[in-house]
Amino acid sequence: MRVIVNGKEKKLKKGATLKDAVAGEFRDKDALISVHLSTEKLIHETNDFELVTPVGIMVLHLDDSDDARLWKSMIDNVEGSTSRWVTREIVAFGSFPTEIKVDRTEKKYKPYECFFALGGFDSHTTYMMIARKDHYRTYGAGTGRIGKITVGRHLLDIIKEGEEIVDIRPVMSETSTENVIVTKDLTYPLDENYRVETYANVVLNTHSPVSAEQVLIIGAKGYINVTESTGTFLGCRDDMDVTIPDEKHAIREKGCVTVRNDGVGEGHVMFYRETRQVSPAHNDAGRLDMGLALVSRANAGDKVSIRTEPARALSVGLTQAAGAEFLSGFKIKQKRTGDTSDDAIIVEQKPEMTMESLKEGEVETFGVPRSKVFRISIDEKDEVTSHYFRKVTGLSHKPVGMLKVQFAFPGMPMVTFYGDEVRGKNLYPQDPFKKCKKGDIGVTNQSRPHHGLMGIRLQDSKEYGPSGEEPYGTNIVGKFLDDISLVSDLEEEEVIYVTEEKL
Repeated sequence: MRVIVNGKEKKLKKGATLKDAVAGEFRDKDALISVHLSTEKLIHETNDFELVTPVGIMVLHLDDSDDARLWKSMIDNVEGSTSRWVTREIVAFGSFPTEIKVDRTEKKYKPYECFFALGGFDSHTTYMMIARKDHYRTYGAGTGRIGKITVGRHLLDIIKEGEEIVDIRPVMSETSTENVIVTKDLTYPLDENYRVETYANVVLNTHSPVSAEQVLIIGAKGYINVTESTGTFLGCRDDMDVTIPDEKHAIREKGCVTVRNDGVGEGHVMFYRETRQVSPAHNDAGRLDMGLALVSRANAGDKVSIRTEPARALSVGLTQAAGAEFLSGFKIKQKRTGDTSDDAIIVEQKPEMTMESLKEGEVETFGVPRSKVFRISIDEKDEVTSHYFRKVTGLSHKPVGMLKVQFAFPGMPMVTFYGDEVRGKNLYPQDPFKKCKKGDIGVTNQSRPHHGLMGIRLQDSKEYGPSGEEPYGTNIVGKFLDDISLVSDLEEEEVIYVTEEKL
């Protein structure tokens, strides 16, 4: 039988299951899979109309009222009318004849409301007005409310007198009734022409480089953790300890991916299930071109496999030779620095962000001997301290992190490294250790003045931790796995590189 898997046709035996269909496909083993059984589409006219002007398009949403129905019946008369007045309170388009009865009652008008008005209290000179601010006025047509401008409101600030409504056209809505299930059950039976998707594909926005990088980072594992699921969006809050600048904004359409750039939740990545207006607090990071069903139906606690276009162009953790080959796949030239030998490990890349690297077409890869990249393990029991350590070293977003020596002296039982004093204020004390062992990695917690300071213990001690603090001032975060003698002769301000991976 014929089944479409991630956009490609597969021929499977009759009685095949989802396991047969997804064999060899990109997916995380614990992530959801969508199975599309059938789709029915219905296109219909909405109560939204586009008002096309020389300075842009506004969308008018009609009320369910007699005045709105009157406006809709005379679109041909309204089309072609010009903005006769532009004041602080209104923009008026017209005039055109109607049979509206004169009503001199004073009414209140709110911003962006659209309504009829009678020039000189004469229905032969009827105008369509749009309110720019709250005000009370008698316009001769009673309330006369038609609807409200929902999109393109900023155009009211730039429209000038004499500019024409060039076209009025209905906004059409395409409703898809999909018979879709999402599941992790690989025994699910398939049938002819089923369509299967194992991942969501995000086409990143080159105009939002930092936001795009945030999506690349949270999807670096090949999936995203769904931390919240609402009627409007699916959210991932895996990396909120970031600074996101103001970048590209756009209407948050269905399938849009945004990153919050301001306020509570900065760094929050959101996949939209329904269309929402432009928000200055949300950067447009990209668009889904596959996997909308997965995003639309996943619940909090689920995993959704994710791919991006482009993929992340980060060579850190590779050898200089492997890095050159990897970067060439993006048509990026490599400029080697530090240890430039083929077997040297790339520990830094400049620029590091994918969109910048692609734009410049060349990156600098700084290499060190493999023996200078030390293996460590990080204890996950204390999420706050492990997050702090990864964030300060850079291990939160790349496979090789960096530690800079703050204090070292020959014969000292420890070596300490600079931390982040501001972030260190959030390091709550752990249960005090009974004995600190050689190779333990620790951080000074918020109970001590030098909170955030990091260290490696070079000798066992029951009295002091890796950063020189007593037990109650120390949070143990991990273990140095390589030969401890390799860091016993470090000098102040020297930089070492650490990784949790086998390079």
